[in-house]
Amino acid sequence: MEAVGLSALFGGVYSGRRVLVTGHTGFKGSWLSLWLHSLGANVAGLALDPEQSPSHWQQLALPVAMDARRDLRDPNAVQQALEQFQPEVVFHLAAQALVRRSYRDPAATFAANVGGLVNLFEAVCSCASVRAVVNATTDKVYESQVAPGGYRETDPLGGHDPYSASKACAEIVSASYRLSFFSQPDSAGRRIGLATARSGNVVGGGDWAEDRLVPDLVRAAMTGTPLMLRNPRATRPWQHVLEPLSGYLLLGQKLLAGESVDQAWNFGPPADATMEVGEVVRRLQEQWPSFEVTHDDRPQPHEAALLALDCTKSQERLGWRPVWDADTTLQRTVDWYRAMDQDGELLSRADLAAYVGDARRAGLAWAT
Repeated sequence: MEAVGLSALFGGVYSGRRVLVTGHTGFKGSWLSLWLHSLGANVAGLALDPEQSPSHWQQLALPVAMDARRDLRDPNAVQQALEQFQPEVVFHLAAQALVRRSYRDPAATFAANVGGLVNLFEAVCSCASVRAVVNATTDKVYESQVAPGGYRETDPLGGHDPYSASKACAEIVSASYRLSFFSQPDSAGRRIGLATARSGNVVGGGDWAEDRLVPDLVRAAMTGTPLMLRNPRATRPWQHVLEPLSGYLLLGQKLLAGESVDQAWNFGPPADATMEVGEVVRRLQEQWPSFEVTHDDRPQPHEAALLALDCTKSQERLGWRPVWDADTTLQRTVDWYRAMDQDGELLSRADLAAYVGDARRAGLAWAT
C-alpha cells in the first residue's frame, strides 16, 4: 500500500491525525477505517460488535488506537469514548441501516439513528479536540416525488419507511446542531465544521448484511440455494463502496481547511450505474454463473421504487466524481467474493490501491 503513496492523498491532511469512525465494524465503516489507516491516520472506532461472521472488520485485522464496542444510545459511553481518544475528525457511519428491519423494530431504528446522533453531537460539543464532523446519511432521505435528473440537495426531505424517516430526521438534527452550536465559536473561539453526505446503494467485497442484494446473492451462490428476489423492478444508484468514501474524505479535508462545505452533499454513481435490481442480478450472473434466482411474489413492505441522485453540486464545488463504471464496480465485487470463497484471499487492499490508481489516471485532485 505504501508503494502507491496513499498518505499524500487528500493533501496529506489525515497523516498523523486522530480520526474517530463510528460504525467501524460495519461494511462502510470497515472500508473507511482501512483507507484512513492507509492514509497514516491514527484511527479509533466506536460501534457495536459485528452482526455477521465472517466480518470484514475482523478479516482486515487493522491496528487501531481504540476499538470501543459501545452503544451510541448510551450517552455516557459515547462521552467517555470521545474524552478518551480526543479525536480531531469524526466520521459518523453507525446506524441501523436496513429498511426491512426498521419495519420490524421502528423504535430501535429511531433510537439509534436519531437519539444516537444527538448523543454523539452532545459529546462533540464538549470535546475540545474536534474540528470536523462528517455525518453519512443516505439517498433515502428525500421525499418521494418525480425528480428529473435525480434528487438534488435542495429537494424536500421525507421518508415512508422508518429507516428513511430516521435518516431524514438525522439531516434535520445535523442542520440544527450546525446552526445552533457548531457554527458558533465557543469560549476558546473554536468552530466545528459539520457536513452530511448522502450516497446511493453501495456494493463491494466484505458486505455480509441481511436483506441486501449482493450478500444475499453471494450466500446463495456459496450454498447452492436459489435467492428469492424481491422487487426486481426497483431502480437504485449502484456504486462501489469506495466511491462515497472518497467524498466523505474529501469533505473532511475541506472542513479541516476551513472551507465552507458544512452542508449536505450527494455522492452517486455515473448514469450507467443507476439500474434496476433485476439488471444488476443479470450482470452478476454473467460473472458468477452459479447464482440462481427465483422471484418472491409475496407482498413486501414498501420501499421506494426509484432512487437517483443529482451530484452536480459535488462535482462542481468539491471536484468530486465517480471513478469506476458499472461493469468495473460489479466485476471488482464478484472478484472479491470469489477470491474469498475459493482461496480465502482478501482483496480489499488491492481494490483500494486499484481505485486510487484509476482516480489518479482520471486526474482527480484528491488523488494527485
